[in-house]
Amino acid sequence: MTGLTDVAAGGLLIGGALLSVAASIGLLRFPDVPSRMHAATKPQVLGLLLILSGVALRLDSGTELATLSLIAVFQMTTAPVAAHMIGRAAYRADLVRRDLLVTDEAVAMNDDDLAEDR
Repeated sequence: MTGLTDVAAGGLLIGGALLSVAASIGLLRFPDVPSRMHAATKPQVLGLLLILSGVALRLDSGTELATLSLIAVFQMTTAPVAAHMIGRAAYRADLVRRDLLVTDEAVAMNDDDLAEDR
């Protein structure tokens, strides 16, 4: 049984490492902030969760497993919020390449449009 868990843990660790490497390559290669934001959150969080799962298979203590689960929960709750705030700040600072957007759903209304709506 330990041979099977060793293989599963190794597979999870390698898969998580490959996803983390893919995320770092995406951060270097993608052209604009929304693309980089995607690369920084989705594969990175999944890679970390796979690494944590691989480590959890090798641990015996309940306190260590609780620590790993807290790391996973905090990573899953903070990464999307941070990515949203980075994307919003980049959009407001006009750092987004609009020619790469298919649909610009975050078109801001100016003061004249707000006055007409009242």
